[in-house]
Amino acid sequence: MNLRFIDWIWHVRGSLALAPDQSGDDAFDRLRPLFRQTGTSHERNSDRLVFQKKDQAAQDKMSVFDGGVLRIEKGLAGSVLHYHLTSRALLFCFLAPLLFLAFAQLTVVLGKFEKPATQTESKSAKSARDDAALPMNFIDKALGAPAPEKKDPKKPKEKDKKHSPTPGYVFAGIFASLYVVGRILEDRLVRSLFRKKLLGS
Repeated sequence: MNLRFIDWIWHVRGSLALAPDQSGDDAFDRLRPLFRQTGTSHERNSDRLVFQKKDQAAQDKMSVFDGGVLRIEKGLAGSVLHYHLTSRALLFCFLAPLLFLAFAQLTVVLGKFEKPATQTESKSAKSARDDAALPMNFIDKALGAPAPEKKDPKKPKEKDKKHSPTPGYVFAGIFASLYVVGRILEDRLVRSLFRKKLLGS
């Protein structure tokens, strides 16, 4: 299977045209401060720069990326910076919804197998139990306290709430939203960051 069809999930690729009078050396010199951050190592070879990040600080503007390659290619219209970045954080946010959906479905299956004990009782035993008066303490009677209410069988019981798949669906939705927003936002942010550095602003 060709990973190129799925690696867009955690890989960010793009390109930026350099100014007509900007050389490759000048472009990499302007970008170099981005790779002098804590936890970042980089190596440049001619028109190619490779970097890796480990335990990167939150203040790092490229902290979401774990590594990548930047290269400059000369074309008919001028030099172009191509970048290929990878992010484990994006991959995690993509896989997390699948995990929580699996937990939710597992909860549904377990809820079907674990039937409450009241379902095994006969209808006659149920009706007899419901019709029976609930006992009251003689002190409560003397004080005029109201009789305890019968439990409504339609109301969800604690056991039923324990097997609710709702939390799994909620977390799946949260991480799915984080991935969609992060995938689009980080692509734009890193492109804007490279452009500002190349322009010297």
